[in-house]
Amino acid sequence: MTRDEILASLFPNGSDIEIANAILAGKATLPDGRPIHVLGITQGQNLGVDEAIVLAGHVIEIIGSQDQAPILILVDSASQRMSRRDELLGLSEYLAHLAKALLLAEAEGHRTVGLLYGGSAAGAFIATALSTGTLVALPGAHPAVMDLPSMARVTKLSIEVLKAKAEATPVFAPGLDNMVRTGGIQIVWDETAPLAPQLATVLAQPAGQDDRARLGTERGGRLKAAEIADRVVALATASHQGVQHG
Repeated sequence: MTRDEILASLFPNGSDIEIANAILAGKATLPDGRPIHVLGITQGQNLGVDEAIVLAGHVIEIIGSQDQAPILILVDSASQRMSRRDELLGLSEYLAHLAKALLLAEAEGHRTVGLLYGGSAAGAFIATALSTGTLVALPGAHPAVMDLPSMARVTKLSIEVLKAKAEATPVFAPGLDNMVRTGGIQIVWDETAPLAPQLATVLAQPAGQDDRARLGTERGGRLKAAEIADRVVALATASHQGVQHG
């Protein structure tokens, strides 16, 4: 589906969304009459300092409005823009700022939903799609936290070894199916059906409920994440209680 087809299927009651340099921002009306904020990076754009600060600014403005309306983030990007200029300006800090703004929005009562309908990779994927409270996708989306050649350079493992690991362990493998198995993507929507009801189902979930680790266990993509997270929480809770009683 194209971006315009997606927006029309999501918001049959209409929308008021502006698009500038592949960054979109605006509002729309859900079928039940409620408003929803719509942001995104599209057209396979790299996410650099300029795009990150613009998107983060929109999120912060939404939080400041205190309307608690949900936020939908459309994602079809490349990776972060690894130019000398962006790196010198502190690209990692800009990406972290955007991610934290989205996490704050969820904490402040805004349902944040990422819709991955194209590509996204590396820091751009983490700072947008993976920083929303719930990530869904359309068939044909192609995410990658890190491609195998880049992973080989970082880990010093050969491509052949990484390919073998990718076949056995979804965490090592790019692609939509693997991201679903790890729990990073909650569900792949049916593009042959209207998208508005599918969005309504996601928005009915309460804010702040992160099921990614549990889904990864159930789907066999991340067998230890939920268990380790639960242990960390239990240890932290016990330590906090010990300090209070000490």
